[in-house]
Parts: sequence; structure tokens; C-alpha cells
Amino acid sequence: MLEFEFDNLFGLAMLTVSGLVGGELARRIRLPSVTGQILAGVVLGPSVLGLFGHDLAHALTPVINVALGLIAMAVGSHLHIYHLESASRRLGWLLALEMTLVPAVVFAAAHVAGGGNWVFSLLLGTLAVSTAPATLVAIVKETRSRGVFVSTLMAAVALNNIACILLFEMAFTAVSVGADPSVGLSRIFLAPVAQVAGAALIGGGVGLGMVVLTRHVFAPDRLATASLVALLLTVGVASAVGISQLLSCLFLGATLANTVPEKEEVGHRAFASFEPAILAIFFTVAGLELDLGMLAPAGLLAAAVVAARAGGKVLAGYVAMTIARAPVRMRQNMGWALLPQAGVAVGLLLKVRESPLQDTVGQLFLVVGVATVMLNEILGPITTRWAIGRSGEEGKDRPRLIDFLHEYNIVTGFHAETKEEAIGKLVDVLLRSHRLGEVDRDALVAEVIEREKAMSTCVGRGLFVPHAHFDGVSKLVGVMAISREGLPLETPDGLPVHCITLLVVPADEKRRHLEVLAALARSIGADPNFQNQLYHAHSPAHVHEILHAEEFEDYNYFLEEEQL
Repeated sequence: MLEFEFDNLFGLAMLTVSGLVGGELARRIRLPSVTGQILAGVVLGPSVLGLFGHDLAHALTPVINVALGLIAMAVGSHLHIYHLESASRRLGWLLALEMTLVPAVVFAAAHVAGGGNWVFSLLLGTLAVSTAPATLVAIVKETRSRGVFVSTLMAAVALNNIACILLFEMAFTAVSVGADPSVGLSRIFLAPVAQVAGAALIGGGVGLGMVVLTRHVFAPDRLATASLVALLLTVGVASAVGISQLLSCLFLGATLANTVPEKEEVGHRAFASFEPAILAIFFTVAGLELDLGMLAPAGLLAAAVVAARAGGKVLAGYVAMTIARAPVRMRQNMGWALLPQAGVAVGLLLKVRESPLQDTVGQLFLVVGVATVMLNEILGPITTRWAIGRSGEEGKDRPRLIDFLHEYNIVTGFHAETKEEAIGKLVDVLLRSHRLGEVDRDALVAEVIEREKAMSTCVGRGLFVPHAHFDGVSKLVGVMAISREGLPLETPDGLPVHCITLLVVPADEKRRHLEVLAALARSIGADPNFQNQLYHAHSPAHVHEILHAEEFEDYNYFLEEEQL
């Protein structure tokens, strides 16, 4: 017994080191670390050197389940209801097309290449919807990416994994009914609902328990310990009752994001220091389990499925972002970033292997399914890294001067007849978007108006920057409103106001406020190119992209540590 435990721990240590080394080597040749970690596992595994076998991977299953749960919790944290309100059109269209177009394209390709086996094609089509959350989390962290594209991408991954489980459960039950009519047609709809409802109940229940705990516990170390217990509890309960562990942890992350977003010591953020090692373990073990021998029998059929899925994802991303009038970079790159596949897909493949349906769908389904996931997981990280780079958000996860303005703090199509009306509307947006429910709204409005009467901040050239020093906030907060037509307010140059930026800072902190004022005056007030782009932006996403574009870094510059 002691020898078995020692071997597993030794193997875990070797795989972790190998994964970290493989990831670093991959980065040196400008490949994602994920790709290097997966390939390190493949080389160490049965397919190449055979230093470690599948038995080690199986022995490490609990560790991998916890790692995947942590990753799912991080992805779920991007499902913040208010923050996603401005992205709802993009996400809605993308989810609709991923649930229809992608399965249809893959079904057609598998049906033709697979000799007309509709059961085989139906299951592969539904599996194609999912995207590997772990891969995206790893690449986003490695590239230090942040912005509207990344936030939309992460939320889309959370949603398409939920959709994949729903569709697959429906398809799986339909096939079961065909093989055994006694199963009952009603289960086609009940099975997927039960999976999602069960995951929401487990993850949401544990998350709400954490919320209650945070009201009584304030010590960071205790909150971090409680987060670990919550993660283990969610994974363990989900596994015990046969509910998706990934989906349960995703709901856990979403629950915490919507209830205690200000708690840095709660949820996946509590494990930030260990994430590189956790991700290295996860992807190296994933590579260890890949069997390159499966690529040969899968042959052209797996290649056809991979190509069809890639085409469907890219087309779905482009069409959805076009309909939603998303920025051009988002249209061009969203689908390419969604190509990695593992996690949910692997779990659903195992469900088929362990069910009586294995004889119905045939061994070919499992071979092709595993080969497809393998190819997508090796090639997908490369396309994701490329897409994030082309989105312009790589390297942007650093503090910047105008970081307080996110997509959900920006309003377009703004209308107001007077300064007082404009200030009142923007204060409402500020309190809602920054979650300042305890701030006295009327007192803040009165303070901003009083300052405006003392000295007008309509600086001309379409810019209006009302502000206040207010004890009800703990840091600089603000919102921006864009009016393409222009507001008929009194200005020094007689021109209409197109951009209003409301700033509120603590009474004892004025430096950052003055820096922001200066940057806005230099950019909007003096740069006609900046003005033209900003004043004609048709969505908050476009405004955010303009503010964070590379050509305007002289205005919205990166802050050094001593400036924070």
C-alpha cells in the first residue's frame, strides 16, 4: 500500500515537472503552453516512451476531477448576470447557432463519411457543441488577455458546455428509446433537465452556503480554506449522484460571482498562486491518456468530423457576431477561439462506453470520438492563441488609467435635454453597474450638480466630464455615455455634447481623478481621429475597443506598480 501511494505521488511530481518544462519549451517557439504540456504527456505515455501508463492517469482521477472543477468554477465566474447584460445579444445568437448550425454540419459530415449511421452521427454532432474550458482558462492567463472579446468568449464557453450536455442527453436518451422502447419518450426531455437542474442545485447550494459563511468569516486564510472545502464538496456530491461535476462547479462559480464578487479570497481566486501547477498537471495527464494509436483506425472519418466542426464553429461565430453588430475583430476571431474540445466531451464519451448503448453505436463511435477530441485538443489551443492575439486583447491584463470603464459601465444612444437630466441618468447607471446600492443616490446627484454649477466641466469639442468627491465610494468609479446625434447642452464652443464621462472619487483621493481628466481632454478634446471613432461607436463593445486600442495607449496608458 505504501509503495502504491509513493508511486502515484512520484508520478504526479514527474508529470507536473514535465508539464511545466513542456509548456515553457512550447512558449519559446511561440506555441501555447497547453500544447507543450499535452505533448509532454503524450511523449511520457504509452504512445511514445511508455514511462507512465494509463493506470497512473486512472489513479490520479480524483486530482484531475478537482482540477477540472476549479477550472469550471473559474469559467462560471464569467456568468455575472449584470455584466453580461450588454453582451446578451452576442451570446444569445452565438448559443443559438452553436446549438443548431454546429451539430447539423457535423451530423452531415459524419453521416456521409460514416456510411449513413444516424445514431453515430447524431451523438457526434451533439458532442461538437462543447469547448474545452480548461484550455481557454490556461491560454487567457498565459497571454494576460482581457477585454470584451475574452469576457464574451469565456461566457460563451460556459453556455455551450451547458448546451452540449442538454443536447447530448436528449440524443442519448432518444437513441436509448430506439434500442429499448420501454425507456419511454418522456425521458428524452427529462434527462437533460435533470442534469442541469441537479448541477444548479448542487453548485448553487454550495455557493449560497459560502455566501452565508462570508458574512461571519473575514480572515483570508479561512475563506481560502472554505473555498477548497466548497470545491471538494461540489465535486464529491456531483460524482456521488451521477451529475456532471464540471457543470456543478460551473454553477458554483456563477453563484459566487453574482453574490460575493468583491471577495478576492472566495472561489477560484483563492487558488491563484497554485493555478500554473494545477493546469500543468491537468494537461499533462490529459496528454498521458491520449492514445495516438487511435488516429490510424479513425482515419479520414475523424478528420472529416474535425474539419466540419471547425467550419461550423467559425461560421457560427462570424454570423452570430455579425448579427449582433459586434466589433470586426470579434466577428473574425470568435469561432477560431472555440475550437479546443475536451472536458465535457470526454465525460460524455465515457458515458456511452459504460452504458448498454456501446453495442448499438459500435466501437467505431468511441474510436472516432476519442480521435476527434484528441485532434481538437492538440490543434485547438493553437487557433485559440492565434485568435486572442488577433483580437487585440493579448497582454491587456494590466492596470490601465481608464480601467474603471468596462463594457457594462458604458451607454450608447444616450439622450438628455439638460445637464441635470444627464447627470441623474448617469448616476443611476453608475450605482447599478458598480453595485453601489448603499450610496445615497440623491446626495450624489446633488453633489455632482453643485460642482457643475460652481465650475462647468463642458470642456468643448463634444466632451462633458461631470465629477464629484464623495465619501460613499472607496475608489475611483465612473461611467461613460455616447450620443451620436449630440446633446443640446451649453458648451464653450457651441458644439453639441457627444461624450459624457461621470467620475466619482473618494473625498481624500484626487490624483487619479485629475489624471483621467487630463487623459480625456488630450484624447477626446484634441484628437479628431479619436473623436470621430468614439462619437460614432454604435455599441458599448465598440466604445471599449476604441478606449483600449493600441493606437490610443498614450492616453489610456498602462500604470506602473508605484502609480497604483
